Amino acid sequence: MNPEVKRPPETAHPISCGKALREQIFGRTGVPAPVPPGLVAHIAAEIQAHCSHHPLKCHRIATGWTITQAVGAAHQLVETEGLPKVSLSERSWKQWEAGLLPSIGYQDLLCRLFTTHPVALGFAHDYSPQPQRDQDAPLRGAGGPDGTPSAGAHAGETGESGSTEVRATKRRHAVKLAGLALAAPTAAAEILQQAADEAMEFTRQAEATTLGSGTLDHLDDAVAAFNRAYSLKPPKDVFDAVMDYRRKVDVLLKGRHTQVQGRELFAFAGWLSELLAWLAHDLGDARTGLAFATDAFVHAQQAGHGQLCAWAMDAAASINLYENRPGKARDAAMKGLLEAPADHPLTVRLHAQAARASAADGDTVGFTTAFRTAENTHQLLPARAPRRFGMDVLPLGDYALTSYPATSYIWLGQAENARRHAAQALAIYESAPAASRSPSREAIARIDLALAHALLGAPDDAVALGHQALDSVRVVGSVRARAGDLAALLTRRYPRHAAVEGLREHLTATDARLLLPVTPEGEAP
Repeated sequence: MNPEVKRPPETAHPISCGKALREQIFGRTGVPAPVPPGLVAHIAAEIQAHCSHHPLKCHRIATGWTITQAVGAAHQLVETEGLPKVSLSERSWKQWEAGLLPSIGYQDLLCRLFTTHPVALGFAHDYSPQPQRDQDAPLRGAGGPDGTPSAGAHAGETGESGSTEVRATKRRHAVKLAGLALAAPTAAAEILQQAADEAMEFTRQAEATTLGSGTLDHLDDAVAAFNRAYSLKPPKDVFDAVMDYRRKVDVLLKGRHTQVQGRELFAFAGWLSELLAWLAHDLGDARTGLAFATDAFVHAQQAGHGQLCAWAMDAAASINLYENRPGKARDAAMKGLLEAPADHPLTVRLHAQAARASAADGDTVGFTTAFRTAENTHQLLPARAPRRFGMDVLPLGDYALTSYPATSYIWLGQAENARRHAAQALAIYESAPAASRSPSREAIARIDLALAHALLGAPDDAVALGHQALDSVRVVGSVRARAGDLAALLTRRYPRHAAVEGLREHLTATDARLLLPVTPEGEAP
């Protein structure tokens, strides 16, 4: 859920540098197949010493994997060796390379993957005695002609980052040690012991946290489960459960945690609020929905999570559209586009949102321009789309190119275009696998098709589709609102048609049912 949680230090070399080192070493040794773990470890050590990356990232580069390939290899290892199933994502991997400590279970999996131990991957410290070095070495400098330490002494021997701050700290320590050489031996020992105690306290404070070792993994699993449940369970039930977790994350944010953990918690808070925005919208409460969309955006910013910012604005755009605020909807879509990855289906969806907002405002030219951009962006999507908590998000782009223009063409009065797109959207929704079916989206597609038939002079077909939509197992606020639009249009155009009155009665009965307590199956008791 939270890619790019922490950027590498400014002095860390680009990944191309590590790849070049790998190729140089293979140029000297040749490329064995498979590459022995010992050679991978040697290459990783060279990359770490030269480029100052996290050890896990160094091992990945040394192996020649992208993050996507590394995650895929880990899942393949789990399947091949019959290990417990994991919900490992690219987001988690990026956060580990940024310094977030994986849980014990994931540490074991990564050590298996690279055939090594936690120390080599930067998950633990080695406290075994080190070989005795020349005691005068720190005072003389480590190899540079001007007495400054060489590049290898900065990172290769200690495993520390080669950042500017670390090098400056080492120079200050060298000056202090030079002064200590002139002090009495006893005084120097006392000063060094005090400094060592302070260093240990600095480390303890930096790692101090009230989070349990499995808290973040648990939150990751919970948010994934909530996303799966969103389209399948009654929104009120899901809202209550998600709201409970949102409060718990707020408590954790106010507690003691590391900076890396804080960014992770900000991301979880954002994901939960983004889901609460949609759920409040489904429950017919636009004010609450927009409040949570804003909260999701703010927490995503704190987490440094641009994609989550874009998801939050996608929710805000839809809610504003249903509140007849097309200008605010367009503004939200454009704000999201500033954060969304260019090659992500979410970008297609946001362009389609902007097109729909223009149509709601009666702007045919604006709709055509934005929708054409959405289509062009869709054509440039990679063959393998990213996933959101294990779910494929490519269909969201596909749906936006069918259902959004169907609604837009109705607002623009282009009935035949609306009918064609609504029929196509309904076919796509109905053909989706059972686990990913969205009853509310299907219902709205039926209402769009019904509105098109009403505009084309076929009220009986429109009424029949309206009844089917209201019989959906998930009649949420957006479905109810669009069904009201359908009933109003039919009443204006066909005031004496008996079937229209039957649809109005069905809508009234649905409103009454939605006010009753909802069972887990989504039916009134």
